[in-house]
Amino acid sequence: MLQQTQVARVAPRWAAFLGRFPTPSACAAATVGAVVSEWAGLGYNRRAVALHATAVACVDRHDGSVPGDLDLLLALPGVGPYTARAVLAFAFERDVGVLDVNAGRVLARALSGRRLAPAEAQALADAIVPEGQGWAWNQAVLDHGATVCRKAAPACGRCALAGWCAWRAAGGPDPSHGSAGTGTPQSRFAGSDRQGRARLVAALVAGPVAAARLAEACGWPDDPGRAARAVASLVTDGLAAWDADAASLHLP
Repeated sequence: MLQQTQVARVAPRWAAFLGRFPTPSACAAATVGAVVSEWAGLGYNRRAVALHATAVACVDRHDGSVPGDLDLLLALPGVGPYTARAVLAFAFERDVGVLDVNAGRVLARALSGRRLAPAEAQALADAIVPEGQGWAWNQAVLDHGATVCRKAAPACGRCALAGWCAWRAAGGPDPSHGSAGTGTPQSRFAGSDRQGRARLVAALVAGPVAAARLAEACGWPDDPGRAARAVASLVTDGLAAWDADAASLHLP
C-alpha cells in the first residue's frame, strides 16, 4: 500500500483492510472484487488483484502462511525485490536490505558517491546490514532517507553520516538522481488514462455499470473510444468483468 502512496492515506485503509482480511486464507476466500473494493482509492488497483493472487498462492503452496524465504516470496504474484525483503526484514527480522527510493538515495550519496545500478545497489544494501539487526537497521535507513537525506534540501547539517559521506566529500553532482532504478518519476495523473481507469473502478465499487454509461463513468463522455480502451485494459488486468446478459461491467 505504501508504494507511491502517502502514509496519511494508507494508515486508516491498512487497518480497515486487515480488519476485513486478517490472514491470507481470509483474503483468498474472498472474491477479487471484494479485495479491489477494500483497496479502491489507494491507486494502482492492479496491486489488489496481485495481492489476492498472492493470498491464493499462500493457501495453495504454503498452507495459508506467508513464506519466510526470499526465493519463495519472489515467486508470489506481484512480489518484487522490495516487497520480498520488506516482508523478510519486518515480519521475519531477517538481515536483508530493504531498498526503496529513500534507502537508495542514502547508499548512492553516503556510501558510493556515484550512481548505482539496481542489482549493485541491492547487493550493497544486503551486505551492510549488521548481523542480527535487520529490523532496526532498515527502519533507520528508510527513515533517514525520508527525513534527513531528502531528495530536495537534504539536511546535511544534522546528518550523522555527514563526516564520511562520499557525495559531500566529492562535492560533485548528486549521484542519487537515477540511481538504483528507484528514482523514475511518475507520469502525470490528472487527465491520464490511469485517472479514467480509477474513476471507473470507483464506479464499479458502487455496483455494475451499464455499457451505455462507461464513457461517462471514466470521465470521458465525449470520447467513447478512449473509454473502451480503458475498459479493455481493466478486463485484461483482472479488475473488471463483463456481464453479457445485462450488458454491464462489474467487479470480478
